[in-house]
Amino acid sequence: MRSAELNERNIAYPGWRVALASAACLLVGFASLLVYTFGVFLKPVAAEFGWSRQAVSGAFGVAALAVAACSPLLGALLDRYPIRRIILPCLLIFGCAFASLAFLTNHLWHLYAVFAVMGIVGNGTAHLAYSRPISTWFRERRGMAFAFLMSGGAVGAMILPVMAQSLIRMVGWRNAFAILGAMVLVVGFPLAATVRSAPTFQQSQTDPKESSSPGKGLQSGTFWIIVTVLFFASLSQNGSITQMASLLTDRGVSPSSAALAVSVLGGAILAGRLLTGWLLDRYFAPRVAFCLLAVAASGTFILAGAHSSLMGYLGASCIGIGMGGEADITPYLVAKYFGLKSFSTLYGFTWTVYAIAGAIGPVIMGKAFDATGSYQTLLSILSILTLGAGALMLLLPKYPLAKSLTNANLASAALPDAR
Repeated sequence: MRSAELNERNIAYPGWRVALASAACLLVGFASLLVYTFGVFLKPVAAEFGWSRQAVSGAFGVAALAVAACSPLLGALLDRYPIRRIILPCLLIFGCAFASLAFLTNHLWHLYAVFAVMGIVGNGTAHLAYSRPISTWFRERRGMAFAFLMSGGAVGAMILPVMAQSLIRMVGWRNAFAILGAMVLVVGFPLAATVRSAPTFQQSQTDPKESSSPGKGLQSGTFWIIVTVLFFASLSQNGSITQMASLLTDRGVSPSSAALAVSVLGGAILAGRLLTGWLLDRYFAPRVAFCLLAVAASGTFILAGAHSSLMGYLGASCIGIGMGGEADITPYLVAKYFGLKSFSTLYGFTWTVYAIAGAIGPVIMGKAFDATGSYQTLLSILSILTLGAGALMLLLPKYPLAKSLTNANLASAALPDAR
């Protein structure tokens, strides 16, 4: 094996192929397909059955709470078992459940039950699952590798809302659910079968002092700063993006332009993730996080007063840049501060907090609209909370010292692995 192929900066390095397959799987996973199309399906489903927006938004909350409950367990399984034993069953269940919404009845519990199932397996199809193999393949270029991985979700945000809106217009919302669910199985399942971790003994060479147990991590003030920031960022971001299409159409923007705003959000997420990956490999991550969350806060504030497609696009762009950066930074910080031994377990706990806030955000947005007919006041408050959360990142300490990988470690990374 040529030495260039053992270099993380070389395109022939095997880890980049794993990152490419993982990014494509993210595009059709829970965190992309369900999150970025939910707002598009919200109004037609509510109109079909006469449900309030708060009631339909509650389904998103159910899914988010299921993610919150199951993420630590999924994380522990990912730390213990080969990655494909987890992601393949999760993708199969998620795709079938999403497609089954084509047969939704007029019972609200039916909607909630399907979303609960998708939430249970959700993180087995999302960032939590694929961050584990990426972390084992990369060290020097880990920031850019995470950015490359997360770009799959960003591309999904760009194309899935427009695709869903077009399908609803052409074949109705029921058939749209069926087609998108089938896409999960046709695209995601074969690619997920190619994802593997780097050889396990590469991780065994890591200095034990740089890896924390789950208990030690949960007792760390650093960990709780990270999850506090995540809570408020998630509250604002999930509240905004799930209601964005409805907010803009309420203010006179056409449905196609509102769907395009969500796609603009996806483009900004992609740009934010690639920019963040470049920055993380060069600058102190907490300072990068503060800057990105400040941009996201400004986007939420702009969206609060948006009454045109142009302002909607601007607000979506700012939210997307910050949202994209946050997705890169969290696993990066967990790996930097706590090592890889219990990486997925600790990252799973951060997803629990993120998902709880994600459950609350859309519900309080729907409640605010049902009570006042407007989202403006709540969005303004959320923008302030996001900025304050970003400032907490500046309290994080320097990274622990880490031992460099040896040439033997790099050579092992190029070897095939059963995972």
